[in-house]
Amino acid sequence: MKILLAVLIVLIALLQHRLWHGNGGIEEIKAHQQQLSDLNVEVEEKSTRNKALYAEVEDLRKGQEALEERAREELGMIREGETFFQVLE
Repeated sequence: MKILLAVLIVLIALLQHRLWHGNGGIEEIKAHQQQLSDLNVEVEEKSTRNKALYAEVEDLRKGQEALEERAREELGMIREGETFFQVLE
C-alpha cells in the first residue's frame, strides 16, 4: 500500500510540474496573454494615429485651408499682398 501511495504522489507531482512549467503550461499561457494584451494596446494606439492621419489627408485633398495653413506654419510662406509681422517676446 505504501508503494502505491508513493507512486501516486510521484505521478501527481510530475503532472503538476507539467501543468505549471511544461510546454503549454500555465506560465506560458500567462506570458502569451500578457503579450497579446500589450499588442492590443499597441494596435489601438496605431489605429487612432491612422485615423488622425487619414482625416488630415482627406482635409488636404478637399480644402485649400489646410494646405495654406501648413504652408504658412512649416514653410513660412505668405500670400501675395500680405505683410508679415514677427512678434518677439
